[in-house]
Amino acid sequence: MRITIFGTGGVGGYFGGRLAQAGEDVTFIARGEHLRAIKSNGLRVDSSSGDFVVYPAQATDNVAEAGETDLVVLGVKAWQVPDAARAIRPVVGPGTTVVPLQNGVDAVSQLVAELGSDNVIGGLCRIVSYVVAPGHIRHAGFTPTIIIGELDNRHSERIETIAQVFRHAGLDTTIAPDIQVALWTKFLFIASFSGVGAMADAPAGVIRSDPKWRAQMQSAMEEIYALAHARGVKLPPDSVANVMAAVDALPEDATSSMQRDIAAGKPSELESQNGAVVRMARDARLDVPTHTLIYESLK
Repeated sequence: MRITIFGTGGVGGYFGGRLAQAGEDVTFIARGEHLRAIKSNGLRVDSSSGDFVVYPAQATDNVAEAGETDLVVLGVKAWQVPDAARAIRPVVGPGTTVVPLQNGVDAVSQLVAELGSDNVIGGLCRIVSYVVAPGHIRHAGFTPTIIIGELDNRHSERIETIAQVFRHAGLDTTIAPDIQVALWTKFLFIASFSGVGAMADAPAGVIRSDPKWRAQMQSAMEEIYALAHARGVKLPPDSVANVMAAVDALPEDATSSMQRDIAAGKPSELESQNGAVVRMARDARLDVPTHTLIYESLK
């Protein structure tokens, strides 16, 4: 399969690296020192699942060089999706599928607005990974997992083909029975954990054991659960309990990428996570005091 990885950071670099290692025809879109290192030395990935190097690696900063592709894996940050949707146009043809792996619930609609619904499927991932140095990715936590689904939840031939390609690369891949439920379940987790973690400036072990922060995280989850239902997404009744159990299972020192970016003074996904909750709740005429506090404080 001809695959373009748009955004060769922690997420795109890891999943793209595994696909290339499995023999797929992968082109990595990167820039600057990261691109130069990949072209010179290959893409190095350190992982508890096994270290590897993709060498030689096909990499460029000119999207058009990749040519029309079968699959685009979008690995950029959530706030970069609208620009990325325009940038990938040269490689998107009638038979191309674009799968976004961003946090949040905005990416699909942003891609559809630019590319049309026929070229877009829903997607999300679970992984802790990041760029250690130019050309070097480290997978640091979670069993790397991808969940995908057609926007209308059909079990189509293309969704099965893409799932098989991911599985052939050793990636734990699930076709969601309801992709919106899957996206909102992760959103319930990541926006609550990221927001409270950034407010507390503390890792999972602290915010889940301190009664004040744990109560705030519980409240944040309950607000997203109510918002999902207000928008017609039928999250199961045990969603909050299951997500809190997932937080309890995190390593003591676990933090979110949004929390790390805010602490480092970098652009963050605040607008796509807690900001998105506040905006959608306003449209639904729903009160979300916890997310409003988090958003206003961190903004």
